[in-house]
Parts: sequence; C-alpha cells; structure tokens
Amino acid sequence: MSAPATDAPAAHADGVERLLASYRAVPPSAPVRLAKRTSNLFRTRAKAEAPGLDTSGLTGVISVDPDARTADVAGMCTYEDLVAATLPHGLAPLVVPQLKTITLGGAVTGLGIESTSFRNGLPHESVLEMDILTGAGEAVTASRSEHADLFRAFPNSYGTLGYAVRLRIELEPVQPVVALTHLRFHTLRELVATMDGIVETGALDGVPVDYLDGVVFSADESYLCVGVQTAASGPVSDYTRQRIYYRSIQHDDGATHDRLTIHDYLWRWDADWFWCSAAFGAQHPVVRRLWPRRYRNSAAYWKLMKLERRFDIGDRLEQLKRRPPRERVVQDIEVPVERCAEFVDWFLANVPIEPIWLCPLRLRDDEGWPLYPLRPNRTYVNVGFWSTVPVGATEGATNRRIERKVSELDGHKSLYSDAYYEPDEFDELYGGTTYRAVKRRYDPDARLLDLYAKAVQRR
Repeated sequence: MSAPATDAPAAHADGVERLLASYRAVPPSAPVRLAKRTSNLFRTRAKAEAPGLDTSGLTGVISVDPDARTADVAGMCTYEDLVAATLPHGLAPLVVPQLKTITLGGAVTGLGIESTSFRNGLPHESVLEMDILTGAGEAVTASRSEHADLFRAFPNSYGTLGYAVRLRIELEPVQPVVALTHLRFHTLRELVATMDGIVETGALDGVPVDYLDGVVFSADESYLCVGVQTAASGPVSDYTRQRIYYRSIQHDDGATHDRLTIHDYLWRWDADWFWCSAAFGAQHPVVRRLWPRRYRNSAAYWKLMKLERRFDIGDRLEQLKRRPPRERVVQDIEVPVERCAEFVDWFLANVPIEPIWLCPLRLRDDEGWPLYPLRPNRTYVNVGFWSTVPVGATEGATNRRIERKVSELDGHKSLYSDAYYEPDEFDELYGGTTYRAVKRRYDPDARLLDLYAKAVQRR
C-alpha cells in the first residue's frame, strides 16, 4: 500500500537507500536482479540463485501535482495504485496498460500500450524524467536533455541498462464516464480502414474519439470499440460480476452502445485477463458465481498460471487425452496499419487462436526510440494473441513462423514473452549498436544481464 502523501517523499528516500544498500551487498561476481513478487513477463527463466535488490520502499506514488498535471512515481508502483492516486484529481496517466499489476517502471523499460495509444503513443513517451539505478550502481537522473542516451535507450531494455527508481510523468484530464460504441465489421479491411480514418482525424462521424481498440473473433466478425469521455449522468455497466466485458461487445450488425465509469473502463480487461480467464473455468456461470470477486483479476490468474507451468498441468492433461503437448503463443506484435489485415488474415489461416486484440498507435515523439525503432508519423496496429497451440516439429515452431511473418511485414514484436531470433537479426531489429554503446557507459562491468541473453536465450 502506498504511504500517505505527507510521508511519501521521505518513505521513497528511505526506499532508495535500501535499494542502494542491497546493490552494494551483491558480490561483484553475482548477477544483479530485482526482488519482485509479481511479473507480467512470459519468458522461460532460470530459478534465481542470488537474492534480489530490495524494492520494498519503491512501490508508491510520491506526489501528484494537479496544476502541472504531473506525478512523481516510484518505479515499482503498480498502475492500479497510480490510477487510484490520480483519479481523485480528475487526472489519469496518458496511457494506462490493461492489467492492474503492471508497474510503471515495467511499462517504461518494457513496452506498454492501450486504447489511448493512437493519440498518446506509448507509456515511456509521457515520461519527463526518471531516476535510474544503473548497472554501475549509480543513481542518475535521465531526461531528454540529461543522460539523454540512457533516456532514449531505456524503453525496451527490460532492466538490462538499469532500473527505474522514480519517474515523473505527464497526466491528462479525464471525465467520470466513458461512453462506448461497439462497431461490427464483416471484413477485416473495412475495420482497418475505419480504424485508420479515426487515427488520422481523431474523430468518428465528426465526434472526437478518446479511446480506440478492437477485437477480432473471426475473419467475418470483428469490432472496433470507440470510447468518448463524458460527464453526463446515467446508468453504467459492471463487468466485475457475472457479465463478461468482451462478450458484451458482440452483436449481429451495426453498432451497440455501453457506458462505464472511467475507473471501470481503465480496468475493463483485468477482471477476465482479456478472455484468458476461460482457461481456468472462470467464465462458466456456475464457477463464476462461486469464484470470489477479489480473486477475479489478472493477479490471481497469473498465480494460477505459474502453478500450471510449475507442474506441467496442461501437458499432463493433454497426455491423458492422447494429444501432443502445447506450445505457448503469448505475444504482442506491431505492424504498419496498411499491413494489418494481411497479417491477421495470415494469422487466422495459420494459427488456431481467437479472439485477437487490436490496438492502433502512433509515436508522439519525432525522434523515435532506438531499441524499438517504430517510425515516427506512421500508424501501427498492435495485434495481441495469448494462448497455446499443439507443438510443432521444432521448438517454438509457431512462434518462429510468426516472427518471420512480422519481419516480412516491416513490423516488430514485443520481448515480454518467448523469442527465437538469431543474434544478428535481433541486433538489427532492436538497436544493437546503440544498445551496446549505452551498455558500455552505464553497465561497464556487465553486472546486469545482456538484452539478447534475457529476451532470447534460455537460462
């Protein structure tokens, strides 16, 4: 729980001191890592042998400045706690990733995205400055003008250049309610054309749009979810009980309408981990009534998934049914908007996973970010798919095919999950030359793991 506002700066300072002391206690020959209770990474990782850095004092909101529309936030603060601190001021982060347990530092050193990304870019683009504990054991303040090389290379470095200790971020005003319109499409190209038009104009039928994402159920059933902020009073929906948000989107033709409080809109995907709660039976009406609401969230599902992976429950069940083991295909990729329908058509024809999430984005920053080099002034679409498929003839066969297709379409893949790139290709796709230069400066003794080793190699 975050400290009271009057004590937060002092508590944060104490937390930084404990973090630095824990770093100094790590033997020079031992790898440095964070001690974390939660994670939103899906990569295979070796069991840690050394204790992690003490981040216990770096989990809260330090301060919110309603006049400047900024917040100073500890690196391990979850978006759930961050939003809880900003909404009473009528403010929210410019991009709020979908799951409550994602931390601000994690979304910046990795990549976060959500339905404001078509107008606000990615979470790291709203960072004004950040204190980073580098691999050299120093806390430096990085911004666009100070330690700018580290500031630019930090996004998509996944803790291999350092750890965010404090971040100052921009906030934006929000209204108390989001009015939603769910538009059905019978062809993917029609959906993508409509999406592209909204991104280019910022509006639908002349009405400014605040939020935009979509869901593909099949080649002939897909939806855009268009959100507009409003202060108008009226009934709102609740998808934390029996009703399931993604099922509420579906209808026969035309458009349907819905309303959510801004709080419930920001966390609309969390109660069912998008649609992945079905794997645990949480969408069955009887199970849902018995499943306590406090455990109907991404944090609980993540713990269940860790147990499943630890004991290979899924593969054991497949074996009992005389079926092959399953390959995990949990990925988010970005492709240019003009290649989006082509990718989704290919995916639906080759990968037996549905639904699929779509989220358009445009970078705010004209300079770009070297470790995830999307082009400025170009619209991309994030395509998210999270499930399993039967194993192929080689390890990661389906994931490898997806990687090849994404590269063929001038896209990129996020690195929070399994990756199979060869070193040279990885180097080209993820800013290897820039990365090595920044790594040498801020982690000269290689105390932190190398990005390729962390993202691709099994340890």
